[in-house]
Amino acid sequence: MDEALQPGHGAARASKGIWYVVLGAALWGIGPVFRTFVLDYLTSTQIVLVEHLILLLFAAPVLWMNRHELKNITWRHLVALLFLSWGGSVIATIMFTDAFVMGNPNAVLLLQKLQPLFAILLARILLREKLPRGFGLLLVLAVGGTYLLTFGWTLPIGHVREVIGVSSLLALGAAFLWGGSTVMGRLLLNDMKYETVTALRFALGLPLLFIITWSEHPSWDIPSGEWGKLTFYILLQVLLPGLLSLLLYYRGLAVTKASYATLAELSFPLVGMLVNWVVFHQIVTVAQVVGFVLIWIALFCVARQQD
Repeated sequence: MDEALQPGHGAARASKGIWYVVLGAALWGIGPVFRTFVLDYLTSTQIVLVEHLILLLFAAPVLWMNRHELKNITWRHLVALLFLSWGGSVIATIMFTDAFVMGNPNAVLLLQKLQPLFAILLARILLREKLPRGFGLLLVLAVGGTYLLTFGWTLPIGHVREVIGVSSLLALGAAFLWGGSTVMGRLLLNDMKYETVTALRFALGLPLLFIITWSEHPSWDIPSGEWGKLTFYILLQVLLPGLLSLLLYYRGLAVTKASYATLAELSFPLVGMLVNWVVFHQIVTVAQVVGFVLIWIALFCVARQQD
């Protein structure tokens, strides 16, 4: 029986697991604090490549210590790992960025809000997860809260034609890959330790990142006086929104349904809003406060569902 579904001690672990997912996803929201300075000198692809190279220092020893798990990897595991590391970590980010460049940014953000629906649908198909009564209301609360955080009380688009085009397909593709990555991670954690899944995600993403970075022919010319500060911010990005966040996330996901975890991930935009307020001094609106409250109500109820 799935540990997340077991009664008693297993249920208590599942409830605690939700909050590990919440905390792990929340750490993603502090990434812009460190990336803002680094983006003055490196492209997004360069930053992700450097981060993965540093994270290989963690991944390599973990994979060596848990090498017995690698012997049992099947084609099903390999597909899930490539979906997670290539699709969720690399391709989805590129698709989402290109969608912003090509189309209406508000329409792109609106379509990205379908990510939980993709995760729930795939969890039902691949993991046979059953949703309890009342889960639909929690989903509406969570997605509605995220909408208010992003758009406030206004309509994000003026005409349906704004969501028809290549940019919309790219946004939907990114939402599918990100939602699917939650499900693939949960599938892998049925047979692997969370440390192993984290390490494999970092290690397998490197080949694709090398190819993409090489194809872009970026400049690595960085002023000598900026190397110290640049290294400091990259290391903070690697350790907090990178390594620590995913270790916490996968530890929680190991005992949490993927359909619940996709709602728990909405702590990410919550922290993003707080960072914009505290660090970048952006004004918080009444609509965002309402959205904040709605998401936290949904997160609290989701955690209670697993008690």
